[in-house]
Amino acid sequence: MKLRLVDIDKSFGANHVLKRFSLDVDEGECVCLIGPSGSGKSTVLRTVNLLEPVDDGQILLDGVDIAEPGLDPQPIRQRIGIVFQSYNLFPHMTAADNVKLAPRRLLAEAPAALADRVGGLFETFGLSGHMDHYPDQLSGGQQQRVAIIRALAMRPEIMLFDEVTSALDPELVGEVLDVMRRLRDQRMTMIVATHEMDFAREAADRVAMLDGGQIIEQGAAEALLTAPARQRTRDFLRLDRSK
Repeated sequence: MKLRLVDIDKSFGANHVLKRFSLDVDEGECVCLIGPSGSGKSTVLRTVNLLEPVDDGQILLDGVDIAEPGLDPQPIRQRIGIVFQSYNLFPHMTAADNVKLAPRRLLAEAPAALADRVGGLFETFGLSGHMDHYPDQLSGGQQQRVAIIRALAMRPEIMLFDEVTSALDPELVGEVLDVMRRLRDQRMTMIVATHEMDFAREAADRVAMLDGGQIIEQGAAEALLTAPARQRTRDFLRLDRSK
């Protein structure tokens, strides 16, 4: 499985967000997108998941352009999971029911098999005792882990993470990053928009620095985060680390 974004253009009105943006992601690779707010990180993820149509360019999944107009997005979204800053859990449903809803409707999985598989996911990510809890009974970090489990329950080939720790209190960030590290160790293909530079250094195979809707440099995580070639990247990393 290979994902390629080729010369993607995307505008919102007069705001030209992505400008001939290109990125290749190999199977099992973790790519972290860094850059200032407004640089296009979230828009990249939303176009890959087909939540936003592109104005021009191609998104190739195993050589097939999934950005073609008129293509049914649902089968693609089953292959590409996405987790946002906000958890978006249904408040009237338990954690387990939130997770089982989409697989039950879209994968037509037998209820007993689905229950076993979902229970295994909750156990793997340290939430087996919280399956019957409602979202308002969970901490922010627990809710975000449930949101990640919900995406994984669809058996995706690629996972997208859009600043998933930015809405959390600092003491809750670690438990969510631990889940992502575990996925990284399992060689899940991941694209992660993040301001967590320590996570990017530790977990990413590659880091891409975005500015003005383009990748201005990319490379191995340790090298780019320690000694970037571009002055803009050096300036950004100094500002980020001073927070």
